[in-house]
Amino acid sequence: MGNQKVTVAATQMACGWDVEANLAKAELLVRKAADSGANIILIQELFATPYFCKDQLQKFFDLAEPVNDSNVIRRMSKLADELGVVLPVSFFERFNNVFYNSLVVVDVNGEVVSHYRKTHIPDGPGYQEKFYFSPGDTGFVVSKTEFGVLGVGVCWDQWFPETARSLVLQGAEMLFFPTAIGSEPVTGLNSRDHWQRTMQGHAAANMVPVVASNRIGREEGEACSLEFYGSSFIADQTGAIVRQAAERDEDVILQEFNLAHLRIERTGWGLFRDRRPEHYSAIMTLNGATE
Repeated sequence: MGNQKVTVAATQMACGWDVEANLAKAELLVRKAADSGANIILIQELFATPYFCKDQLQKFFDLAEPVNDSNVIRRMSKLADELGVVLPVSFFERFNNVFYNSLVVVDVNGEVVSHYRKTHIPDGPGYQEKFYFSPGDTGFVVSKTEFGVLGVGVCWDQWFPETARSLVLQGAEMLFFPTAIGSEPVTGLNSRDHWQRTMQGHAAANMVPVVASNRIGREEGEACSLEFYGSSFIADQTGAIVRQAAERDEDVILQEFNLAHLRIERTGWGLFRDRRPEHYSAIMTLNGATE
């Protein structure tokens, strides 16, 4: 199939309550990645604002935008068109009286080619997303772009092997996960290594690269504060981390992959040839019951 080289990138940054400043910073990092040769550039989850889900406050619903009238999407679409890059764009979506944690993929011409609503919605101290977001109703979505077929999930989605497998079964050649994860205000647990290893497993089990973008910085809420640990990374098709950002620094990381070579390697390994879906009924239930 020839040479299908694609350079992917992940960015990470801190966010404040100046939305324009956040968008400008994201744009600057995207430009930096594009100048370094990136074709697909991942920005972190809900990058237009701080991670407001630390608290349950009705005022934050005013941050949501319709997908067809979103300042965040307009700005990133214009940027993608100018630079000729693919941008997965995370945003807070309002649809009538329902709210979603959503993502669109913008192709190199600035057109939105897919629209995904986060499937798995967490609820715990510091990460009270069920107050704001309904579970997504789009199902898992793959995006055909100028630089390959992308599979996308949003943050908590990345902890579920079903997410990655469903996307790759639908043809995804790479997986992208924008994220907002950091300290655990009750347990004090540092989940960084567990977080990375979970997605490394998705890469290895499906033999596709995985790109994860996380935010950095300390954000104060009324109920708690969170210290986001960055560590955005790119894993290759064996699950090895080939690029990783620091825990506290704004950063851009890049890695080139040859999709044609990866396709041949993935096919030759036989992971998808030897699947036995007729024996996987347990995962179609919540409790594992098969009868």
